[in-house]
Amino acid sequence: MEVLYEDNHLIAVNKSEPIPVQMDPSGDEPLEEKVKKYIAERYKKKGNVFLGIVHRIDRPVTGVVLFARTSKALERMNKLFAGREVTKLYWAIVKNAPPANEGVLEHHIVRNSKQNKSYAHDHAVPGSKPARLRYKILARSDRYYLLEIDLETGRHHQIRCQLAKIGCPVKGDLKYGAERSNPDGGISLHARSLSFVHPVAGTRMEIIAPPPADPLWDYFLRTLK
Repeated sequence: MEVLYEDNHLIAVNKSEPIPVQMDPSGDEPLEEKVKKYIAERYKKKGNVFLGIVHRIDRPVTGVVLFARTSKALERMNKLFAGREVTKLYWAIVKNAPPANEGVLEHHIVRNSKQNKSYAHDHAVPGSKPARLRYKILARSDRYYLLEIDLETGRHHQIRCQLAKIGCPVKGDLKYGAERSNPDGGISLHARSLSFVHPVAGTRMEIIAPPPADPLWDYFLRTLK
């Protein structure tokens, strides 16, 4: 587990494998428990370790995940996320090119809890919620495109669902139309960075997570240098 940032109020880690952020029906050890163990060992804490879940990313997604180490930080970060005062940038690898080099995707998303899947519609339908993101092509290979995505709303499976809607499913994402899975069972969607004002210190912060060690991610990183 790679720690990206740590102070008395916050800890950010780079989730590098397809595990849940918090406990789910699979029973697999979640990232939350790994971070609690890290804090307990590092600071020799006895008893329960307080750790507040500020936000979540999907199990097969990698990248930066932020936790609160104090109740004050948790309450204030929840307000920042609710007020859309946190900038969330993602990187996605897709096989098909989007309709333009950059653009805005706006859909109305319906979540199907039984299927653990969401569906994007062009117009509002019963039970739908509006979803909006901005994207741009950062780089190209001979077979794939690297997209940067500014997530403006936070709907269930939003990026995966909206990209699939325009015919650009994320590499490895069988649930949303990819041709084949990735070897580790994850998908090529990475929470690249979080930007926000520190809830206690008041300083502007940007936390950046390197993508997983993988030949295709490595190629795109070299391309961007």
